[in-house]
Amino acid sequence: MSDGAARQLAVGLKHTATVTVTDDMTPAHLRSEPIRVLSTPDMIRLIEQTAIAAVQAYLAPGQATVGTRVDVAHLAATPVGMTLTITVELTEIDRRRLGFRVEVRDELDEAGRGTHERFIVDGAQRLPRLQDKLNRWKAAGGTPA
Repeated sequence: MSDGAARQLAVGLKHTATVTVTDDMTPAHLRSEPIRVLSTPDMIRLIEQTAIAAVQAYLAPGQATVGTRVDVAHLAATPVGMTLTITVELTEIDRRRLGFRVEVRDELDEAGRGTHERFIVDGAQRLPRLQDKLNRWKAAGGTPA
């Protein structure tokens, strides 16, 4: 993390996103049900997107964050058409590791609650490591999709 980014990014930072649940956010295997609801993987995706947006402006050029841990309870079903409010709060900064408290509410209930962890990565360092792993996998007989 650059020194400038380290000074700006601080515990207590909050970010909120609002999203309306759509059919494509529902579990595919339950789409024939009369009332379709938000899937857990889509709730996690929305939490991750909100956490990314929370810190993006504080990262140095070439940096990004990657998710490393999610511990979220999906507490209530949210039907298609309802609005979700996703709130993330930065609760911990340990060098490049960022810890968030997360809450998801629909218009009536708390739909989700838990924690999420992200790690700040540098593209210049990350891409060569990924290329090396891809090369090792191919050498071992793996075939890319």
